[in-house]
Amino acid sequence: MNKIFKCRKGQNTVEYLLMLAVTTGVVLIAGMALKRYIPQLFSQIQALIGNAAQTLGSPTR
Repeated sequence: MNKIFKCRKGQNTVEYLLMLAVTTGVVLIAGMALKRYIPQLFSQIQALIGNAAQTLGSPTR
């Protein structure tokens, strides 16, 4: 009976697969949560870059 419990061959593979599954789940959930905010964030960044470009291109007299 002890030999059955001491045989741990393949345990590392299972542990790595579980870690991969959990990591994938966290990334997917975070992606779904941020999906709403990303377009707004890109619009804000685009506006900031546009305003900075206009400021640099305007005469300063």
